[in-house]
Parts: sequence; C-alpha cells; structure tokens
Amino acid sequence: MPWFTQSPRALDIVPVGRVAVDFNPTDYNRPLSQSEHFNKYLGGSPANIAVGMARLGRRVGFLAKISDDAFGDFVQGFFEREGIDVSHVTRCTGGEKLGLTFTEILSPTQSSILMYREGAADLALHPCDVDEAYIAGTRALLISGTALSASPSREAALKALALARRLGVTVVFDADYRAYTWKGDDEIAVYTSLVAERSDIILGSREEFDRMERLLGLAGTDEASAAHWLGLGAKLLVIKHGREGSRAYAPGEAYRVLPFPVEALKGFGGGDGYASALLHGLMAGRPLAQALEMGSASAAMLVASHACSRDMPDEASLMAFIEEKKRACGGVVFPL
Repeated sequence: MPWFTQSPRALDIVPVGRVAVDFNPTDYNRPLSQSEHFNKYLGGSPANIAVGMARLGRRVGFLAKISDDAFGDFVQGFFEREGIDVSHVTRCTGGEKLGLTFTEILSPTQSSILMYREGAADLALHPCDVDEAYIAGTRALLISGTALSASPSREAALKALALARRLGVTVVFDADYRAYTWKGDDEIAVYTSLVAERSDIILGSREEFDRMERLLGLAGTDEASAAHWLGLGAKLLVIKHGREGSRAYAPGEAYRVLPFPVEALKGFGGGDGYASALLHGLMAGRPLAQALEMGSASAAMLVASHACSRDMPDEASLMAFIEEKKRACGGVVFPL
C-alpha cells in the first residue's frame, strides 16, 4: 500500500503544534514535591516526533510558534542542530511563552506530568502562519491533538489539514489530547473526530480513541474503532495499550504489537518514539509488520532513557537494538 505520495517533495514530514521545555527529575523515585534536581530538554509530542524522524534520516520541517526569549532560542537551536527546517517556526509577538513540563518519576511504572500551559506559545499559531507552498512541499503533515484545543491554533491546524487534503499530502493524526488543555469532553470529541475522519493514519491510546469516539455511538473496542475509521478511508489505525503493547489495523491487515522488554526508567516518551520510527519505516517502504516492530523498539528505548528528544535513536542503533532483543526474546509483532 502506498502510505505516502511518491511524487518528489522537499520534505518528508511537517509536524504542527506543540513545542515545550521538559524538566525531568534526576531525583528518581520521589514525588515531584520532593524533587530538587532536573535536566532540561526540548519537549512536546510533535517536537519529539520531529527530532526522532530527523535522527532516522528523514527530511523534517515544523510549523509552530515559539516564545521570543531564551527558551525560544533553545528550541530553534536544538531544531537547527538536528537538521530540522525552521523556516516556518516563528516567534510570538504577544508575550506568549513556551509551555513548561515538569515530570515526576515515582517508579519505572509510575510517572506523571505537570504542565504550565497558560498563554502557551504553540497555541498562538494563526491560520496566516500556514503557508500553502510549505504544505505542498511535504509528503506528510502530522497534526497533534493539542493543536486543536484552543484558537487560533485550532483554526491553523484545520487550515493545514484542508490544504494537505487538496494537495495530496498524507495526513497523520496523533490524538495526544492532554485533557487539561481543553474545556470539556464534548469539545475534545468534536474536534478530534473532525480531524480523524479526514486523516490517513490515526495514532492514539485506547483512552484517546474513547474520548474521540464519545459522540459516535461506537462500542469502545479496538475492533469497532478499526471498522469505523477504516470505513471512512483511513489507511492505518494504531491503538496503544500502554505496557500491554498496541494493536494496528489496516485494510486486510491487523497486528498485535508487544513491547520489547527493557528495564524501564520512566512511563512517558515511548509513544513519540513509537510514532517516529513507525512513520520512518513506512516512508522507507518497509512492510507494515516491520515498521510496527521498529516503532515498538524505539518506544522501549525511550522509556529506558531519561530524556525524550535528546535520546531518540538513529537507524543504526534502532536496528541493532531490534536484532539484539529478537535474539534474546523473539519477535513482538503477531497477526490478529
């Protein structure tokens, strides 16, 4: 199946939306209230995916607003060092600031996130910031659910979606809804389902699909979700179940994907590694089962590391990890 356009484009993917600064504690196994030491990283799901795909050799752009301050300098410099095109990453003029994320690592299986999102720079993205020529120059557009949570970012994302559909650009929707940035469940359901029904690849947790499908009268099962979204024209649906792994559905194919066993350090970041490696694998022409294996491997590597963006693997380390783990434990992708 051709997942992405085969016509020549300047970029492989342009994510839209959230860029943040993460502060991950080095005081492990303590509540955030007792943590005193942190490392600073570039964060935000679309930004992490952008870095992950750039590390894997993809030509990556980005469409976002960042703060006009030292943290904005940090983000722009990080992107530039990773080879990510920043021509459409622009500075805010209204005093908006990058969102700050403080994470808590209570145990390898217990993590939480505290976000400061008031006046967030990424939500200031305006429809006039969305350039048709930039969308036309990419094979894929990735929209994150958080970009839909407030105006004018919501309208900017919807404009990018409309342009992508008209220009033959594959639309990837990462539900990533982050409930605390929305006003309520109905708002989440309306806007995430609106984008999902016009997307080619849909990624999300079971909880995110349940919220997205809240007003659709579905049964709340993976099979019902797959039947609905594939019936509307989606090419691929990936539903994540945390430590239990994930399930993937495409026309004529369905897989259960288990996690690769690792000694986990934290419970977040794996989804961004999964998305970046999966999409890279599909763009490289790998069979769906192998691309899913790559996604599972990257997710495992990320939950075993302290950072998200900084620790995204390159292809050599990703494939070496898969080879080593398969020798020890066998495969992780099985037909349903």
